[in-house]
Amino acid sequence: MFRPRIFRRGVSKNKGQRSEELAACFLKKKGYKIVDRNFRKRYGEVDIIAEKNNTLVFVEVRSLTGDFMDPLESITPQKIERISKTAAAYLMEMDWNGDVRFDFIGIKGEGKDRVIEHFENFFGF
Repeated sequence: MFRPRIFRRGVSKNKGQRSEELAACFLKKKGYKIVDRNFRKRYGEVDIIAEKNNTLVFVEVRSLTGDFMDPLESITPQKIERISKTAAAYLMEMDWNGDVRFDFIGIKGEGKDRVIEHFENFFGF
């Protein structure tokens, strides 16, 4: 059975890892310290956890190469709920007492045409 490229497990996973690496480098250049990556619990995952100015930042990374949709449109209320639950578990495990924020990084295109958008404080906790 033919499966479109975006739904092939290996292709999507490798592309996701490359996108997360790009996002981590982008954040480092903006002065963020990467604290953790791919923090998982049974109900969800946070792609990048970073810190800047005593604020712990949970970052969701999405990338799309086609023009059929913006990466921002791929975030559903269910995904936000899963990220929130996972972040709450991380905060309990790490006993964090500082500020918390949720950011989104969308990556559109490939190669020289790639555009990285960073939305700070994308949703509340």
